Amino acid sequence: MSVYKILVSKFGQQLAHPTQSIPGWLTTKFFKWHNHLLEENAVKLCNIQPNDVVLEVGHGPGWGLLSAAKLLTGPEGKLLGVDYSEYMHRMSRKRMQEQITKGKVILHHSNVTAMPIADNSVDKVFHCNSYYYWPDLKAGTSEIHRVMKPGGLIVTTLRYDSVVLFASKKILLGENWRLEAYMEALCSSGFTQLRVEKRTHGHITFQAVYATAAK
Repeated sequence: MSVYKILVSKFGQQLAHPTQSIPGWLTTKFFKWHNHLLEENAVKLCNIQPNDVVLEVGHGPGWGLLSAAKLLTGPEGKLLGVDYSEYMHRMSRKRMQEQITKGKVILHHSNVTAMPIADNSVDKVFHCNSYYYWPDLKAGTSEIHRVMKPGGLIVTTLRYDSVVLFASKKILLGENWRLEAYMEALCSSGFTQLRVEKRTHGHITFQAVYATAAK
Protein backbone atom coordinates (compact mmCIF):
# COMPACT_ATOMS: atom_id res chain seq x y z
CA MET A 1 0.00 0.00 0.00
CA SER A 2 1.34 3.45 -0.91
CA VAL A 3 2.07 6.12 1.70
CA TYR A 4 -0.77 8.22 0.27
CA LYS A 5 -3.30 5.39 0.70
CA ILE A 6 -2.07 4.76 4.24
CA LEU A 7 -2.48 8.43 5.15
CA VAL A 8 -5.95 8.58 3.57
CA SER A 9 -6.99 5.46 5.47
CA LYS A 10 -5.70 6.84 8.78
CA PHE A 11 -7.46 10.17 8.21
CA GLY A 12 -10.73 8.37 7.48
CA GLN A 13 -10.36 6.27 10.63
CA GLN A 14 -9.80 9.36 12.77
CA LEU A 15 -12.80 11.16 11.28
CA ALA A 16 -14.97 8.16 12.15
CA HIS A 17 -13.49 7.51 15.59
CA PRO A 18 -11.01 10.12 16.89
CA THR A 19 -8.50 8.80 19.39
CA GLN A 20 -6.27 10.55 21.94
CA SER A 21 -3.25 10.87 19.69
CA ILE A 22 -1.56 13.43 17.47
CA PRO A 23 -3.79 12.43 14.49
CA GLY A 24 -6.82 12.61 16.80
CA TRP A 25 -5.82 16.07 18.04
CA LEU A 26 -5.38 17.24 14.44
CA THR A 27 -8.81 15.83 13.63
CA THR A 28 -10.40 17.96 16.36
CA LYS A 29 -8.84 21.02 14.74
CA PHE A 30 -10.35 19.91 11.42
CA PHE A 31 -13.73 19.53 13.12
CA LYS A 32 -13.55 23.06 14.50
CA TRP A 33 -12.71 24.50 11.09
CA HIS A 34 -15.08 22.35 9.02
CA ASN A 35 -17.97 21.57 11.37
CA HIS A 36 -18.42 24.59 13.61
CA LEU A 37 -20.58 26.45 11.09
CA LEU A 38 -22.63 23.32 10.40
CA GLU A 39 -23.16 22.72 14.13
CA GLU A 40 -24.37 26.26 14.74
CA ASN A 41 -26.75 26.15 11.80
CA ALA A 42 -28.14 22.75 12.80
CA VAL A 43 -28.95 24.18 16.23
CA LYS A 44 -30.55 27.26 14.70
CA LEU A 45 -32.67 25.27 12.24
CA CYS A 46 -34.00 23.00 15.03
CA ASN A 47 -35.93 25.97 16.45
CA ILE A 48 -35.10 24.86 19.98
CA GLN A 49 -37.54 25.98 22.68
CA PRO A 50 -36.55 26.64 26.31
CA ASN A 51 -38.13 23.46 27.70
CA ASP A 52 -37.18 21.07 24.88
CA VAL A 53 -35.22 17.87 25.39
CA VAL A 54 -32.56 17.97 22.67
CA LEU A 55 -30.12 15.31 21.48
CA GLU A 56 -26.95 15.74 19.45
CA VAL A 57 -25.70 12.55 17.80
CA GLY A 58 -21.93 12.43 17.26
CA HIS A 59 -21.28 15.60 19.25
CA GLY A 60 -17.51 15.59 18.70
CA PRO A 61 -15.58 18.25 20.65
CA GLY A 62 -18.82 19.91 21.81
CA TRP A 63 -19.29 23.05 19.72
CA GLY A 64 -22.90 22.20 18.89
CA LEU A 65 -23.57 21.30 22.51
CA LEU A 66 -22.43 24.75 23.61
CA SER A 67 -24.75 26.46 21.11
CA ALA A 68 -27.77 24.33 22.02
CA ALA A 69 -27.28 24.57 25.79
CA LYS A 70 -27.66 28.37 25.68
CA LEU A 71 -31.22 28.00 24.35
CA LEU A 72 -32.48 25.50 26.94
CA THR A 73 -33.28 28.06 29.62
CA GLY A 74 -36.55 26.53 30.86
CA PRO A 75 -36.77 24.32 33.97
CA GLU A 76 -37.52 21.25 31.84
CA GLY A 77 -34.95 22.01 29.16
CA LYS A 78 -32.28 19.35 28.85
CA LEU A 79 -29.48 18.53 26.43
CA LEU A 80 -28.31 15.00 25.65
CA GLY A 81 -25.26 14.00 23.65
CA VAL A 82 -23.96 10.73 22.23
CA ASP A 83 -20.54 9.99 20.77
CA TYR A 84 -18.80 6.70 20.02
CA SER A 85 -15.29 8.15 20.54
CA GLU A 86 -14.11 8.06 24.14
CA TYR A 87 -11.72 10.89 23.31
CA MET A 88 -14.55 13.12 22.06
CA HIS A 89 -16.72 12.11 25.01
CA ARG A 90 -14.07 13.13 27.53
CA MET A 91 -13.30 16.37 25.69
CA SER A 92 -16.97 17.39 25.62
CA ARG A 93 -17.51 16.43 29.26
CA LYS A 94 -14.72 18.80 30.19
CA ARG A 95 -16.14 21.56 27.98
CA MET A 96 -19.68 21.12 29.33
CA GLN A 97 -18.77 20.35 32.97
CA GLU A 98 -20.66 23.31 34.45
CA GLN A 99 -23.91 22.39 32.67
CA ILE A 100 -23.42 18.69 33.51
CA THR A 101 -23.03 19.56 37.21
CA LYS A 102 -26.28 21.54 37.07
CA GLY A 103 -28.06 18.57 35.54
CA LYS A 104 -28.86 20.39 32.27
CA VAL A 105 -26.56 18.25 30.12
CA ILE A 106 -26.10 14.47 30.00
CA LEU A 107 -23.44 12.97 27.72
CA HIS A 108 -23.19 9.29 26.82
CA HIS A 109 -20.19 7.40 25.48
CA SER A 110 -22.34 5.25 23.24
CA ASN A 111 -22.98 3.95 19.75
CA VAL A 112 -25.88 5.59 17.92
CA THR A 113 -27.38 2.12 17.33
CA ALA A 114 -27.79 1.47 21.09
CA MET A 115 -28.35 4.71 23.01
CA PRO A 116 -29.13 4.64 26.77
CA ILE A 117 -32.04 7.05 26.27
CA ALA A 118 -35.71 6.40 27.08
CA ASP A 119 -38.32 5.83 24.38
CA ASN A 120 -40.32 8.86 23.21
CA SER A 121 -38.32 11.31 25.34
CA VAL A 122 -36.59 13.68 22.87
CA ASP A 123 -38.14 16.70 21.12
CA LYS A 124 -35.32 17.66 18.75
CA VAL A 125 -32.29 15.84 17.33
CA PHE A 126 -29.44 17.35 15.35
CA HIS A 127 -26.17 16.16 13.91
CA CYS A 128 -23.68 17.21 11.28
CA ASN A 129 -21.22 15.21 9.17
CA SER A 130 -22.16 12.12 11.12
CA TYR A 131 -24.43 9.56 9.45
CA TYR A 132 -21.82 8.15 7.03
CA TYR A 133 -19.73 6.94 9.96
CA TRP A 134 -22.53 4.96 11.61
CA PRO A 135 -21.87 1.21 11.59
CA ASP A 136 -25.42 0.52 10.39
CA LEU A 137 -27.37 3.37 8.78
CA LYS A 138 -30.84 1.86 9.19
CA ALA A 139 -30.12 0.76 12.77
CA GLY A 140 -28.99 4.31 13.57
CA THR A 141 -32.07 6.03 12.16
CA SER A 142 -34.35 3.45 13.82
CA GLU A 143 -32.72 4.06 17.20
CA ILE A 144 -33.09 7.82 16.80
CA HIS A 145 -36.75 7.34 15.88
CA ARG A 146 -37.23 5.21 19.02
CA VAL A 147 -36.04 7.93 21.41
CA MET A 148 -37.96 10.77 19.73
CA LYS A 149 -41.40 12.00 20.75
CA PRO A 150 -44.18 11.80 18.14
CA GLY A 151 -43.82 14.82 15.87
CA GLY A 152 -40.24 15.44 16.96
CA LEU A 153 -37.86 17.10 14.48
CA ILE A 154 -34.44 15.90 13.32
CA VAL A 155 -32.10 18.24 11.44
CA THR A 156 -28.94 17.12 9.67
CA THR A 157 -26.42 19.54 8.18
CA LEU A 158 -23.60 18.68 5.82
CA ARG A 159 -21.53 20.07 2.97
CA TYR A 160 -22.37 17.47 0.39
CA ASP A 161 -19.72 18.60 -2.07
CA SER A 162 -17.10 17.76 0.58
CA VAL A 163 -18.76 14.41 1.24
CA VAL A 164 -18.63 13.51 -2.46
CA LEU A 165 -14.98 14.58 -2.60
CA PHE A 166 -14.07 12.47 0.44
CA ALA A 167 -15.86 9.47 -1.08
CA SER A 168 -13.96 9.91 -4.35
CA LYS A 169 -10.67 9.92 -2.40
CA LYS A 170 -11.72 6.76 -0.50
CA ILE A 171 -11.71 8.63 2.80
CA LEU A 172 -15.36 7.56 3.08
CA LEU A 173 -15.91 3.94 2.14
CA GLY A 174 -19.01 2.02 1.10
CA GLU A 175 -22.26 3.67 0.01
CA ASN A 176 -23.65 5.09 3.27
CA TRP A 177 -22.25 8.51 2.42
CA ARG A 178 -24.87 8.95 -0.30
CA LEU A 179 -27.56 11.40 0.73
CA GLU A 180 -30.14 9.14 -0.92
CA ALA A 181 -29.10 6.26 1.36
CA TYR A 182 -29.60 8.43 4.45
CA MET A 183 -33.00 9.63 3.25
CA GLU A 184 -34.08 6.06 2.51
CA ALA A 185 -33.02 4.96 6.00
CA LEU A 186 -35.00 7.80 7.60
CA CYS A 187 -38.09 6.97 5.58
CA SER A 188 -37.94 3.25 6.31
CA SER A 189 -37.48 3.97 10.04
CA GLY A 190 -40.76 5.90 10.31
CA PHE A 191 -39.75 9.48 9.57
CA THR A 192 -41.99 11.61 7.36
CA GLN A 193 -41.99 15.12 5.85
CA LEU A 194 -38.44 14.60 4.59
CA ARG A 195 -36.91 17.47 2.68
CA VAL A 196 -33.50 18.84 1.76
CA GLU A 197 -32.72 22.55 1.63
CA LYS A 198 -29.70 24.19 0.05
CA ARG A 199 -28.57 26.99 2.32
CA THR A 200 -25.70 29.46 2.54
CA HIS A 201 -23.78 30.98 5.43
CA GLY A 202 -21.46 33.69 4.22
CA HIS A 203 -19.61 32.16 1.28
CA ILE A 204 -20.26 28.57 2.44
CA THR A 205 -23.00 26.45 0.84
CA PHE A 206 -24.38 23.52 2.79
CA GLN A 207 -27.38 21.20 2.85
CA ALA A 208 -29.95 20.83 5.64
CA VAL A 209 -32.05 17.67 5.87
CA TYR A 210 -35.29 17.77 7.87
CA ALA A 211 -37.50 14.88 8.99
CA THR A 212 -40.36 14.40 11.44
CA ALA A 213 -40.80 11.37 13.69
CA ALA A 214 -44.20 9.87 12.85
CA LYS A 215 -45.60 7.43 15.44
